[in-house]
Amino acid sequence: LMGLYQGIPLTQQSTLDIRHQPDIIFLYRRAILDYWCEGADDLRAIVRHVLIHEIGHHFGFSDDGRDIAREIRTRMWPSLAIALPAFAVGLATAISVALMLVLFRATALDAGGVAVCVFLMSISMLFYIIGGQFLASKLWHWVPISGYAGGFRAAKFLVLPVLIGVTSGIGASSRWYRTIFLEEAGKDYVRTARAKGLSELRVMFRHVLKNAMIPILTGVVVVIPTLFLGNLLLESFFGIPGLGSFTIDAIQAQDFSIVRAMVFLGSVLYIGGLLLTAKGIRAGKTIADGFRGSGAKGKAEGGPANAAGGAGVAADQ
Repeated sequence: LMGLYQGIPLTQQSTLDIRHQPDIIFLYRRAILDYWCEGADDLRAIVRHVLIHEIGHHFGFSDDGRDIAREIRTRMWPSLAIALPAFAVGLATAISVALMLVLFRATALDAGGVAVCVFLMSISMLFYIIGGQFLASKLWHWVPISGYAGGFRAAKFLVLPVLIGVTSGIGASSRWYRTIFLEEAGKDYVRTARAKGLSELRVMFRHVLKNAMIPILTGVVVVIPTLFLGNLLLESFFGIPGLGSFTIDAIQAQDFSIVRAMVFLGSVLYIGGLLLTAKGIRAGKTIADGFRGSGAKGKAEGGPANAAGGAGVAADQ
């Protein structure tokens, strides 16, 4: 943060070495060091101020003189206009497909659905983009092939990118959620619910879905902060002025100030998502422990009567 040291470390130096150049420290923040030496503020407080205000609010300027922070604040809204609908619709669709496959598990529908999911996973996103633009825009003229507009006029430009974003990710998500639902469907409490006479639909939606949402939401929380960064391919091919196309253009122009700012922002958002995930895991374990504690208490209070009742229900089934 403060500077860059250039020289040979003390652990690698020898008295027999001939010095060609003296050790040098390049001070990137010389004004901050002078302020620390002359003032009474703690260095930790000064570094915190730099991290929050200088790096967090002022990413600097690009090679062509644009304010990077202003560009990020402006371009994150088109990125969110694509990312949020695609994320919400894709999550709901994948969970619905996974529930349907588990509901009809060990049938031809389950096998066919898994095969379709694997097929969708095997197709590159570029194929979805190019094929969607050719069919929906060039051949059928349903939506514009690229571009963007402000306000509600942006809807016609966002329909196809959102649909492609949902379709390209539904295969992997559905298979992953199906695995989670199958694991929950084989647990003891699900077999007990079936033994009590509950229908399969009620078991799936009241018990399996509710308990399987804990690992699903734990994984989803990691993705939410990164939605601000946009989608590189979708924004580039559809000409949407979001953070994804902003990053691609900076890489092509070798504008390292923008690339550095986007990498820093992505790292902070990803670490924030991991912290939220850790909190979600702890909350899920607390909820699960509460359910286990209440179940053990009820079993201890019921005693042999509950066991006999459960055996009678199982015999009736």
